[in-house]
Amino acid sequence: MVQCMSLGSVLVLAGLALFMVVLPLLLPPLPPPPLMLLFFPVGIMAALMFLAFSPAETAGNGVVHYSV
Repeated sequence: MVQCMSLGSVLVLAGLALFMVVLPLLLPPLPPPPLMLLFFPVGIMAALMFLAFSPAETAGNGVVHYSV
């Protein structure tokens, strides 16, 4: 049988989960970020979508076409 997680890693993950539940209740709320920072992830996603759907360059990629 393969053991994926040790006792130490389970305790670390449980501690992180506990901090994620408790700390928002103790800390004061933060002000919203500036509008330009909100567009940063949207810009990254738009660039990745553009790269994903742009056609690949076929010249010099090592593809050999055989004719019979």
